[in-house]
Amino acid sequence: MDIELITSILIIIGIDIILGGDNAILIALACRELPEKLRNKAIIIGTVLAIVCRIVLTILAVYLLTVPFLQFVGGVLLAYIAYGLLKKEEEQVNVRGSASLFTAIKTIIVADLVMGFDNVMAVAGAAHGQFILVVIGLLFSIPIIIWGSKIILLIMEKYPIVIYIGAAILAYTAGKMMISEPMIQHAIPSSNWLNIFPFAVILFVTGLSYIQKFTRRTTIQ
Repeated sequence: MDIELITSILIIIGIDIILGGDNAILIALACRELPEKLRNKAIIIGTVLAIVCRIVLTILAVYLLTVPFLQFVGGVLLAYIAYGLLKKEEEQVNVRGSASLFTAIKTIIVADLVMGFDNVMAVAGAAHGQFILVVIGLLFSIPIIIWGSKIILLIMEKYPIVIYIGAAILAYTAGKMMISEPMIQHAIPSSNWLNIFPFAVILFVTGLSYIQKFTRRTTIQ
């Protein structure tokens, strides 16, 4: 291997690690309700399948950049996923173990694809058209994401408030995706309102979850 090739691989691995932090949070949130014996299976299967899907997306990255409002729609979907994870926290007693493994894996894959858009674009640029580098970099990032999600899971069990922090991070990422949409950037000049928007998404997602929780308790009483 020459120096340039090694450097490109290291850059791609670095991108995956830096942009993969919220993915580890996502995986931990999606798997927290599973029995301990199923968690490792969900984490490994979900992560591997998500990585495979992301490789395919990276290959299609040039086309994806031409799809209008793709990032905005992805941001809306991610905000809904963040809300859904908080909703599950409130309805934890209703989760059925038989369906939880599939549900956790599905959540990991869908949300990873949505959240991985910035990752896909960054990696595609760093690879300079050499998709074998994309594959190598992503394969190296798999154990890092898996170990990271396991550590976060342990923290969540000890400190449940981390679940809400994790959902807030996902909501913030969703807001950033929405305002990063090229059509939005072109239509709305850069301003403080755009910078505030991701925090508004956090308030909306957590507020909606709280309202639903309060309404449910009032109905029960």
